[in-house]
Amino acid sequence: MTATTVDPLRTTIERNIKALSLRPGIGQGTAVTTVHLRDGVACDVEEGAWTLRTDLGVKSGGRNEAPNPGILGRAALGSCLAAGYAMWAARYGIPLTSLEVVVEADYDSRGLFGVDGVPPGYKEIRYTVRISSPAAEAEVRRMIEDADLHSDFLYVFREPQSVTRTIEIERAS
Repeated sequence: MTATTVDPLRTTIERNIKALSLRPGIGQGTAVTTVHLRDGVACDVEEGAWTLRTDLGVKSGGRNEAPNPGILGRAALGSCLAAGYAMWAARYGIPLTSLEVVVEADYDSRGLFGVDGVPPGYKEIRYTVRISSPAAEAEVRRMIEDADLHSDFLYVFREPQSVTRTIEIERAS
């Protein structure tokens, strides 16, 4: 992001803040993503005009022909953080010369396969923000704190979410 892109992004953000303040309902909705199992463990992921593919690595029974769901999950967190920093920097008028977010996640594959009672999922997630800006360090740190406080995916990763399941079974012929 360069200083020249701050103003249009800031204008967009300010317009959205005003619209959401006046009509909160326009910011509420339900995102629907559909996943179709393909070959083995490969999946097609669809939402709106977007189609993605996932697969597992060979060691997990896949063909390693596409990113695994863990890569997409870490990418969702990292890209959500990066976009949030860009948005909050624009909101505060802080120019960014460069921005990088590195997400690390410690895992134990025994949980995925039900071995030794190890729970599935990550043991710890860490992220590093590498940022360059001509702004004062205190301003940049404040912007990062505010962006993190309002990050959708950081919240999803940090806080338990309500998850419900519905099962619909069709008898195959």
